[in-house]
Formats: sequence, C-alpha cells, structure tokens
Amino acid sequence: MSNKTVPALAVVSFCFCLVFVFGCSKESSEETAKQAQQTMADSAMATAAEGEAPTPSETTETAEQVAETRPAAESPQISAQPPAATSTGELVPLDIKLPKPMFIGTPQNFRVDKLEKPLGKPRPPFLAPAGTKNVAFKKSITSTDKAPIIGEIAMITDGSKEASEGNYVELGPFKQHVTVDLGARHDIYAILLWHFHEQPRVYFDVIVQTADDADFKTNVHTLFNNDLDNSAGLGIGSDLHYVETAEGKLVDAKGVQARYVRLYSNGNTNNDLNHYIEVEVYGKPAVAM
Repeated sequence: MSNKTVPALAVVSFCFCLVFVFGCSKESSEETAKQAQQTMADSAMATAAEGEAPTPSETTETAEQVAETRPAAESPQISAQPPAATSTGELVPLDIKLPKPMFIGTPQNFRVDKLEKPLGKPRPPFLAPAGTKNVAFKKSITSTDKAPIIGEIAMITDGSKEASEGNYVELGPFKQHVTVDLGARHDIYAILLWHFHEQPRVYFDVIVQTADDADFKTNVHTLFNNDLDNSAGLGIGSDLHYVETAEGKLVDAKGVQARYVRLYSNGNTNNDLNHYIEVEVYGKPAVAM
C-alpha cells in the first residue's frame, strides 16, 4: 500500500464515524421526542378521565345528597331498640305449682250431661302479662256456710293444694259460695280452683263471678257457668261439667278488673256437700285511671 492510500483511508473512516454518530444521535433524539409526546398524551388522557369520574370524596358526597333527597318510603330505617314484644306487655307462662296427683286417668263412667272430655295430657301453659301472680294468697275469704263441717274458710287461700286429709274445707249441702276479697281492684287473668281431687268427682252448678263490691251489684261479670237448668238462680250456663283432678279448673278471666271473686257450687256426684281445697286468682293491681 502506498503512503497516499493510508491517509485517504483514514479520512474515509473518520467521515464514516461522524455519519454513524450523527445518525445514532438523531435516532436517540427522535425516540426521546416520541416518548415525551406519548407521556404528554397519557397525561392528557388521565386528566380527561379524572374530569369524568368523581374522586372518592365526591362519590361519598353525592351518595349522601341522594340519600337526603330520597323519599322516606325508599329509605328504610333500622331501629336500635328491640321490638315492642319485649316490653312489659310481654306474655309469659303462669308459674303454677300443682299438687301431687292422687289418681291416674279420668274415669268416663259418670252419667253427667255435657261432660268435658279428658285432654289426655298436661294442660298447656297459660300465658299472662309478665309480673302476674296469685293475688289471692292469704287474702280474706268469706262463705255462705259460717261454720264449715270440716276445716276453716281461711284454708281456701292458704296456699296448700294437696288432697290429703286436713287440707280441704267441707261446706254444707246444696248451693253454697265462697268470696275472696283481693283488697283492691286488680286486672285478673286467670282463676284456678280445686274442689276435691282425692278421687274423681264432678261438682254441679260451678259458677265463677267477679265484682267491684261485696254484694255483687256493681260491675258483675260471670266468667264460668255450667249450671244447665238455672238451679242456682243465676242463669243457664253454657260451660261444660268437668272431672276434678290435681290440675284444678283454670278459668280464663281475660283481664277483667275487679276486687271480689265469688265461686258457687251445688253438691257433687258423690254427695250433696261442697268442698274447697284452694282458690288462686292470678292478676296484677289495676292502674288507676
């Protein structure tokens, strides 16, 4: 190679390098420009999107505004308080303590008209307002028979319901009644009575009444009456005869207000005498109007 050829090659190589560097620089600049343009475009699109979709705080505010302007029928309310069923008007089973049964089953050989069929199972719980209790316990009681054949009248509200000897009162024959003075007006929900349950019997002309006065002239209500021929003189009743058991006879008083409770009977299937073991009156003091 001649001496002239070497310088010429050097010049050509140098020019080629300049062209290559310039081209790379140009491509780099164009790529940078494109990236910048894309970034600006993305930023613009994000800004537009933000302008269309509200921020979280704006969403909350809008929902609150809608809730405020929504009609009441469309805005269900949730109460923090329990329903009224848990108030003092709640019905609960009466706490009735039953005596020991003296016989099993209910005989059906009684020749008695309109005799109640045995339930064949324990009586369902009786529901009454919470706080209802036996308000006749140890209360004053009187009778048409001033001198009972057996026992004393006060035993009828002493709380003893067993059928054993010494727990019942025997009154004279034919129509008799006993009257419990509750001492004040009460809302009465149930009256429970035991005549005699040492053996199965049916008592006649069983009538249960309430009143505001001892003479039974004011606010008199007849709650039970199985006198089918008006032999007691208080009207013909529509209730059924029943066989005495340890469960006693429960009369639904339906919340009647009264101070006095009177119970009639007129003999039984064994004899003409009248008997009482216990009378319970379930109620609450009446609220003065």
